[in-house]
Amino acid sequence: MQGSKTELLKTARAKFDLVNDKIRSGLHGRSRQVVAVAVLAGVTSVGFVAANIDNGPESMTPVAQTTTVKREAAADRADRAARPAAKANVAAPKAAPKAAPKTAPKAVQPAQAKAKAGTTVPKAAPKAAAPVKAAPLWGSPMPGAQVTSCFGQRWGVLHAGVDLAEPAGTPIRAVGPGTVFSTGWAYSGYGISVVVDHGDGYFTHYAHMSRDAVQLGQKVKAGDLLGYEGSTGDSTGPHLHFEVHKGMWNQIEPSGWLKARGVPINC
Repeated sequence: MQGSKTELLKTARAKFDLVNDKIRSGLHGRSRQVVAVAVLAGVTSVGFVAANIDNGPESMTPVAQTTTVKREAAADRADRAARPAAKANVAAPKAAPKAAPKTAPKAVQPAQAKAKAGTTVPKAAPKAAAPVKAAPLWGSPMPGAQVTSCFGQRWGVLHAGVDLAEPAGTPIRAVGPGTVFSTGWAYSGYGISVVVDHGDGYFTHYAHMSRDAVQLGQKVKAGDLLGYEGSTGDSTGPHLHFEVHKGMWNQIEPSGWLKARGVPINC
C-alpha cells in the first residue's frame, strides 16, 4: 500500500512538472502574477492528490511544499530574467517622417492676377501719328527777301510791281496754284519772265530772271520752283520784279493782294 501511494505521488509530481513547463514556455515573458496562478494551480493539484491518499505518511507534505516553494522561486527568477528580453524584442516605434517644408507661394503680379481671373490684359493703344501739316495754299515768291521798291509812281512813271532783292541765283517760287501762262523772253523790258494763271481772273508775273525752270502749260502750286533771280531786261541789278494782274495787263497793288492770302509784304 505504501508503494502505491508513493507511485501516485510521483505521477502527480510528474504531471505537475509537465504542466509547469508548458505554462512557463507558453507564458514566457508575461507577468509574474500569471506564472504564480499557474504554479498555484499545480500546487493545488498536488495537494489534492496527497489528500486523497489514505493513510499517507505526514512526512510527504513538507516535501511537496518545499518543492513548490523552490519551483515558485525558480519561476519568479525566470520571470525576472525574461522581462528584459521581452522588452528588447519589442520594436521601437519608428519616427514619423518629417513633412517636407512647403514652399511659400510667389506673389502674384497684378497682370497675372487678372489673367487668372479670366480678364484679358488690354494692350497699350498705339500712339497716334502726328498729323501731317497741309502745304500752304499761298506763299512768298522769294521767302526772306528784302523789299527794295513798292508799287507806285516813280519819276513820273508807274512802277507796277514790288521789287525783292536777294543774291543772284536765288530760287523764285510760285505764290499759289495755277498754270504757266507764259515763259522766257515774252515781254519787252521784263527780260526772262514767267506768268502764272491762277484760274480766278488773277495772274502773277515774275520778271528779270537769270533763267526760267518751267514749261508753258505746266501745273504749279505754292512753293514750286519757277526760275532763278537775275538782272535781265530793264534792270540795274539782280532782283525779282513781282506783279499781280487782275486780267492780263491790268496790274494792281501786289502787297495787299498777298496779305489777303496770308502772305505779308512790307510795303
